[in-house]
Amino acid sequence: MRAAALYSAAGSLLLTTLAAAPATGTTAVPGVRAAESTGTALAAAHARAKGITFGKCPDAQDLPGTMECGTVSVPLDYAHPDGTQIKLTVSRAHATHKDPHNSKRRVPRQGSLVYNPGGPGASGLYFPLIGMLPEWKRIASAYDLVGYAPRGVDKSAPLSCEDPKHFFKAPSLSPTYPSESYKKERVAEAKAYARGCAKRSGSKLRFYTSLNNARDLDVLRAALGEDRLTFMGASYGTYFGALYATMFPTHVRRMVFDSAVNPDPEQIWYRNNLDQSAAFEGRWTDFREWIAKHDDVYGLGDTADKVLANYRKAEARLAEKPAGGKVGPAQLQGAILSAGYYDDYWPHSAAALSAYLKGDPKPLIQQAGPTPGAAVEAENENAVYTAVECNDAAWPTDWQTWDRDNTRLARVAPFETWDNVWMNLPCAYWPAPRQEPLDVRTGPGELPPVLIMAAERDAATPYDGALELQRRLSGSVLVTERDAGTHGIAGGSNKCVNGYLDAYLLEGRLPERRAACAPHQEPKPSPARAGRK
Repeated sequence: MRAAALYSAAGSLLLTTLAAAPATGTTAVPGVRAAESTGTALAAAHARAKGITFGKCPDAQDLPGTMECGTVSVPLDYAHPDGTQIKLTVSRAHATHKDPHNSKRRVPRQGSLVYNPGGPGASGLYFPLIGMLPEWKRIASAYDLVGYAPRGVDKSAPLSCEDPKHFFKAPSLSPTYPSESYKKERVAEAKAYARGCAKRSGSKLRFYTSLNNARDLDVLRAALGEDRLTFMGASYGTYFGALYATMFPTHVRRMVFDSAVNPDPEQIWYRNNLDQSAAFEGRWTDFREWIAKHDDVYGLGDTADKVLANYRKAEARLAEKPAGGKVGPAQLQGAILSAGYYDDYWPHSAAALSAYLKGDPKPLIQQAGPTPGAAVEAENENAVYTAVECNDAAWPTDWQTWDRDNTRLARVAPFETWDNVWMNLPCAYWPAPRQEPLDVRTGPGELPPVLIMAAERDAATPYDGALELQRRLSGSVLVTERDAGTHGIAGGSNKCVNGYLDAYLLEGRLPERRAACAPHQEPKPSPARAGRK
């Protein structure tokens, strides 16, 4: 399920030592092998004894604020905890103890708040810097803010499936209704990509899973010296966070699930991607309706249908002559898809489309064109995304199933359907063994109350996922941002949402079962500025 690294929460942008472990720390969980549970306990005990030696972050010299980095070792295979180890890179900013509303008050520390931004494949290494934003200062006063790069990501034993030099394939097409010959080309590419993952990663490939991400989180908890985990996961981070809650409920202090993935085992991951494609059609409509309301600024039409016609016009032009030789229909679709995640992208995305149709391609090239310097990071993120989702569950292995399901879906949701197929199709030909998805579920009293947050019109993680997660985690509370669709709402621009977040993390207070907030304000339109950097 493709989910961009969390933006708006960045400003609108593990087991204790065996002797001290809770008695239920290694209780058998259906679907989890005993050897891996024992291996996690051993790895966590070792991590607690060793701790993390923090020092300067090599890539953060020019960044504001104070952030330190270190590493924690985790087993590649938890069934063999003394075997091959990989190092996860961890970042931290200490609690400031400063009350932003009362300079004379010293705020007591509440421990570490560990964050994951989703993906799979996104890095949270720069998360500690978020404490400098006004919306996060209260939380930063009480918590050490801890980010990390999950296994396979960035500097944490990075995974690769192809030469990064060949990752950006631009300009490229993005047919809404692909021909049979085009489909055959993409099937061949998916098979080649899957083979590349196996070739470049070998026998290690099978160990990049959501279950292992959850186990790594418990080792990190222990390495930080925390008896119980305070965790905030966004998007995909909610899924392995939910796995953690199921496997290690006695290790949980507080958990925030922001923009929740549907954890139903039947949904992981093929059906979740179908639901995501369907939801993006509604979000694409929201964006077009907003553009139409501001036709005086953009001149793209005063109805959503007229805006769509102009979008199709731009697609056709780019197919015939790519902008700057590097922006074709697929790059345009990718830029507009980002606006489907975050509505604060709407003004500059609409401005770029408008400028292009009026003869100025520069804003569109700047937004949608590939950035060669980002190729290594983008290839790595894509490799981890693919490996985790393909390893996590069974996928249809016959092309006919994919073709049938998505041909039907594209009739009513053409915007994202086929591009989502090409993103995930390597899973049909995956060379590594598949996991059986864990049945996320906790009974009354097994898990401390947790907070789920979701926007009602979120397309990347449709709202039904938040409802399903609440049904499965007993005692959990759901806060909904009504009539809004930004992906990732915690710590963003909605003061009501942030009030619930602060009350929970700082005081442990939650509303009764469910609460709702009015939507944040829509973005204000802004025209394009040619050549803007």
